[in-house]
Amino acid sequence: MPFTRGWGQTRSRPKTSIFRSEIMSLVQLYIPSDVARFTVSQLGEMGLLQFRDLNDDVSAFQRSFVNDVRRFDELERKLRYLRTQIERSDVDIYDFFNEEAVAASRGPRDIDDMEEKIGAHEDRVLRLTAAYKDLQLKHLELIENKHVLEEVSSLFVEISGRQQTAAAPASASGASGGGAHDSVPLLGRSDSLSRRSIGSLDAAYAGDAGGYDVEGGTMGGGHDINIGFITGVIRRDRVATLERVLWRSLRGNMFLNYVDIEEPISDPKHDEPVYKSAFIVFAHGESLRDRATKIAEALGATLYHVDRNAERRQEELIETMSRLDDLQQILENNNAARINELTNVSEQLNTWFTIVRKEKAIYHTLNLLNYDANRNCLIAEGWCATNDIPAIQSALHLATEDAGSNVPTVLHELRTTKEPPTFVRTNRFTDGFQNIVDAYGVPKAGEVNPGLFTCITFPFLFALMFGDLGHGFLMTICAALLCIYEKKLAWLAKDESLRMFYTGRYIVLLMGIFSMYTGLLYNDIFSRAMSMFSSGWQWPSDQGGEGVTVEATKLGHTYPVGIDPAWHHAGNSLLFTNSYKMKMSIVLGIIHMTLGICLQVPNALYFKKRINIVHVFVPQIIFLFSIFGYLVFAILFKWCTDWYARDAAGELTHISPPSLLNMLIYMFLSPGSVGESERMFRGQAALQTVLLLLALACVPWMLLVKPFILRREHQKIISEGYGRISSHVRVSSEDDAPGGAIIVSEQEEMQEDDFDFADIMINQTIHTIEFCLNSISNTASYLRLWALSLAHAQLSEVLWTMTFLPTLKMSGALQPIAIFCGFAVWFVLTFSILIGMEGLSAFLHALRLHWVEFNNKFYDGTGTKFEPFAFKTILDEAEE
Repeated sequence: MPFTRGWGQTRSRPKTSIFRSEIMSLVQLYIPSDVARFTVSQLGEMGLLQFRDLNDDVSAFQRSFVNDVRRFDELERKLRYLRTQIERSDVDIYDFFNEEAVAASRGPRDIDDMEEKIGAHEDRVLRLTAAYKDLQLKHLELIENKHVLEEVSSLFVEISGRQQTAAAPASASGASGGGAHDSVPLLGRSDSLSRRSIGSLDAAYAGDAGGYDVEGGTMGGGHDINIGFITGVIRRDRVATLERVLWRSLRGNMFLNYVDIEEPISDPKHDEPVYKSAFIVFAHGESLRDRATKIAEALGATLYHVDRNAERRQEELIETMSRLDDLQQILENNNAARINELTNVSEQLNTWFTIVRKEKAIYHTLNLLNYDANRNCLIAEGWCATNDIPAIQSALHLATEDAGSNVPTVLHELRTTKEPPTFVRTNRFTDGFQNIVDAYGVPKAGEVNPGLFTCITFPFLFALMFGDLGHGFLMTICAALLCIYEKKLAWLAKDESLRMFYTGRYIVLLMGIFSMYTGLLYNDIFSRAMSMFSSGWQWPSDQGGEGVTVEATKLGHTYPVGIDPAWHHAGNSLLFTNSYKMKMSIVLGIIHMTLGICLQVPNALYFKKRINIVHVFVPQIIFLFSIFGYLVFAILFKWCTDWYARDAAGELTHISPPSLLNMLIYMFLSPGSVGESERMFRGQAALQTVLLLLALACVPWMLLVKPFILRREHQKIISEGYGRISSHVRVSSEDDAPGGAIIVSEQEEMQEDDFDFADIMINQTIHTIEFCLNSISNTASYLRLWALSLAHAQLSEVLWTMTFLPTLKMSGALQPIAIFCGFAVWFVLTFSILIGMEGLSAFLHALRLHWVEFNNKFYDGTGTKFEPFAFKTILDEAEE
């Protein structure tokens, strides 16, 4: 495979390290047209090259392969439709896919065959689905018609029976001079009628007691009062609305009766079965019936014609039942054929989805390339890691073989001044820690990567706030299970709420291990002390009873590991642990910030800015050590000194231990003098004066020296007549060269001078003030290590004392049950509050200490993340 370097030099392959990002190369590919699709496919499988858009001035609709993209968009739409139908039909989708078909190189004929198969399946499913919906609609109409016929027939029978029962009383009252309408309300409300009816339509003009013929619409005396009815089915929740609207619109001149259909009806227009009711409305006159029809249809009712004749209604009912049986059989056959078709599709659905998405991504990428019509080739540019160039060459060779071409793809490495994207090579362990850094900002190319140090400092700072051997053990067990069974539990990554815990499983594992270590140093296990070695203190045998203060006697040895367990039972335990953890937080905080400042040195050496070492790093480290380095020294000196030692005469060799806070304050307020209560050693006042002067001298050093040196160097360049040269490489268009697109190396002299002393001075002033103030605020910020450690220990003590300890002091037969219940409550609260909530709080505080107190000492985080063209990334995003 031909491979040349743009400047004719050979370089050794750089070493891969998480300390810095990978060295990147801008490469250019000359791809023959008949090999282009195979080449991009192989590069997508490798996932090593980030393509640049060489057609950024061309709209998406004017690019060369837009029709191919639309083609696969349409195929993806068809597959989504088929998947939707499969999910609605409760057909299982096969999780696996044909790896051979997905990984194999595909020619145009293979894509055409796949497109033809998908189209044929879609056509069959569309036809079966449309026929199934039509059959469902007919089935729905027949079911509703059956219910209407049954309910209308029962209503007519009920009204006719009521009229026959009321015939005799009507004749008797007629002989006495009363009208039939006085005693028989015909279609009015009656106790014998169903309660699900309303109406006031009476036979007011009945001439005799013959009654009203509900089927003929006439009175017994032959008078035609033109009373008709409409029937239909409506959703049950709209019946009340129908009643009110009809009553008000027809002014009460109507009679409505309805019956709820007990079983829900499957309506194709709705995803769920719908409960409906059959109704009948009697109205006087054609206009009223028309008005009632429009109102019912407006409310979504389906109206059905019902014959007035009872015999015909019976015949219609029998015919409807017969048609229902036949239609049900047809529906089952149609559904079976549809399920069989969808089952066949489900076996290959994932495979087709993968192939279509890959092909679509290939043509999207081809649209980024520049087409040279004269040479019949595509020109691509992209970024890749220099170490990966041999692997890319191998992929190009395989693509040429797959295409059966004799013309190879040419790879040419370009020389450029463009800032490359940042690629930090990680593994499963370091990926989570790198995500923490990237959330703050992606490192610039070549910048020191804080992710390397975060792997240790982050779980350690977390453990200082969460230190408990028992809680750390439970956290370690949970994280270890996630790491051991990570393949079986990979489904957790698809759940948005659990994804964070799964991807950060190695972070949680280290946090648990470090918490066990600090818990061992704190001598804490579920807020209880551990006596693994002989204590350095001894309590008197006669403690004098309750309320009496006794003092422990110091023995001749020291507890070998961590805090002596005797302190857990002492009355001044909180005073001791507060002082110890507060000073420990300051010491570790200064060490952490010092590490951040020292990392400026490798950055300055890499970017060849040695001025930053002499005039930024040196004054900053002197300023920090002059004040807070001296404070750390005082803390260690105070720890190492026996302030209650006595000489041979029995006199104290030292005054009482000094207050370090007062000492630091008076170091600024009263320079050159040290009070007796703050004196620790000889020459302390002179040392403090020298340190204070050094700190003050560092401020103008940081503020003024670097800007004026840059100004002097710039003036020297200008005075010698040199301009600033920038060189870059571009691909010329056909208009630039008659032979097509070629590589052109250009050097252009900058027309404008971008050096601005005022901007540099303002920027340096901001950085100087920020560093001086942050030295104080950041140091105080590390006191959160002490505060959260204290809160965690005290909350653990409260849970133990109030939930589980009282059950251990109980007696009687119920003690085992009380112990079991108390342990259950204590364990649940420990997991939910101490490990869950307190763990999250400590995590966020450790995150802040890294982002603010550590990273801002050396880290810019203004880079662009390397996003190579990779099928795996595209398919994972599509699944989400």
